[in-house]
Amino acid sequence: MAKTGGITNAVNVGIAVQTDWDNREFSSSLALNVRRLFEFLLQFEASTKSKLATLNDKLSTLERQLELLEAKVSIASGTSGLA
Repeated sequence: MAKTGGITNAVNVGIAVQTDWDNREFSSSLALNVRRLFEFLLQFEASTKSKLATLNDKLSTLERQLELLEAKVSIASGTSGLA
């Protein structure tokens, strides 16, 4: 009987070790994927900030050009634009 109990205990320990190993592997995989996601988000943020800054500069330039054209049209039509 003692031998059977020892085998059962060894099997239980083996199952527990395998389960622990599987859990650790899953945790490690999950941590790696979270880290990759975080790195992607950091790169995405940097890229987006850069593109938005460029777009903002272009928009500012267009706004200045529009104001200049409005002033020229106003002068050419003989109105001051001040209502």
